[in-house]
Amino acid sequence: MSNGPTPNPVIVALDVATAAEARAIVNACGDSIGFYKVGMELYAAEGMPIVRELIEQGKDVFLDLKFYDIPETVKRATAQVAKAGVKLLTVHASKTVMRAAMEGKGEAKGDSALRILGVTVLTSFDETDLADLGYTRTPADLVRHLVAKGIEANVDGFVCSPLEVAEVRAATGPGKILVTPGVRPAGSDTGDQKRVATPAQAIANGASYLVIGRPITRAADPAQAARNLLLELAV
Repeated sequence: MSNGPTPNPVIVALDVATAAEARAIVNACGDSIGFYKVGMELYAAEGMPIVRELIEQGKDVFLDLKFYDIPETVKRATAQVAKAGVKLLTVHASKTVMRAAMEGKGEAKGDSALRILGVTVLTSFDETDLADLGYTRTPADLVRHLVAKGIEANVDGFVCSPLEVAEVRAATGPGKILVTPGVRPAGSDTGDQKRVATPAQAIANGASYLVIGRPITRAADPAQAARNLLLELAV
């Protein structure tokens, strides 16, 4: 798996409630998209069967469950995800959690392609949200702190806002996978995201992958929306 920008860096978010809705999006995108994110809503409804179904269809899966538990639980759960053939998995950017996930990946039988991503600061959070949680840091300051902990834990990469990805890339160098949600094509509705950028800006700033949901999944023609986005990125 490349750590820099890929020939097709787009991961489409399957933020839906049923396997049928997810299948409809995958079918509508066709060959334009090969990488899909399964998050908490779809996972809560359908569990690992939808993950395995996507993998069996030759799709790459980003399992966005943000593991956060005692180290042994995280390690054992990560090993199960690795065995399933998932490509990317998120965990909270706590050093002990990231280390446990890396251990779990290593204990999985076979040559696992799984890569562990530390989640820094959610793109729906701004300084007011962090203050409400008791943090005195700005989002950028907290991202810097968490990335440093992830580097110490030797995690494979990070999830970060496109507004922080350039600084994170400078801190990590080329060896880490950086995934950026909160990406919106120019003129798109930002929805509940507060720290956003265009796809081209995110890639130029060092993102490896872009997680994009509504601009593709709610388009009248998702495949054409995906192709237009790839044209914008010149990939």
